Amino acid sequence: MDGVYAFDARGVAKRFRHAAIFGALDALHPGETMRFKNDHNPLPLLDQLVAKYGSSINVQYVSREPGAIVIDLRMNSLEKQIFATKGK
Repeated sequence: MDGVYAFDARGVAKRFRHAAIFGALDALHPGETMRFKNDHNPLPLLDQLVAKYGSSINVQYVSREPGAIVIDLRMNSLEKQIFATKGK
């Protein structure tokens, strides 16, 4: 597995969270993963991520414990992105 980088949103002020999350994801290289931790299930954020990154991102829940949601956000390899785009 390529690099996995922790991002604990619980320590980021709410008004800065989305900007910080998008900035962190934009810094990832294909094959790298941001292990996102939050105190609630961020469904609106996940919708925004899919809208922005489409097939470039893979979203996988690691834990759904109350108060401790953990989600792996993996940037797909360029090959997977190209394949997914050709399939459209």
